[in-house]
Amino acid sequence: MNTSYYQRHIFFCLNQRDNGQACCADQSAAAGFEHCKMRVKTEGLAGPGQVRVNKAGCLDRCAGAPVAVVYPEAVWYTFVDNHDIDEIIDSHLQKGQIVERLRLPDDVGH
Repeated sequence: MNTSYYQRHIFFCLNQRDNGQACCADQSAAAGFEHCKMRVKTEGLAGPGQVRVNKAGCLDRCAGAPVAVVYPEAVWYTFVDNHDIDEIIDSHLQKGQIVERLRLPDDVGH
């Protein structure tokens, strides 16, 4: 049987750019990461066989900042506030249901 150590990973870009370009750090990405990490732990979703919440450097989708990506499905999200993070947790991380309204369009990049 080939199973992953974690069922899902969610990576939050926390990159800070010094050249004035758009970046996730300037769009409250760290607050989203911290909220997600706390909720996943509180809900009992953290740990082997479940969900891992990770920090990431630049994911090169700056124009959609802030961004997060869920693997293994490779679904890219943008978010505005903790309500959006909660919806990603409740729908995607718990139930495997993609939150279409928060998906980052494929053509949004650097």
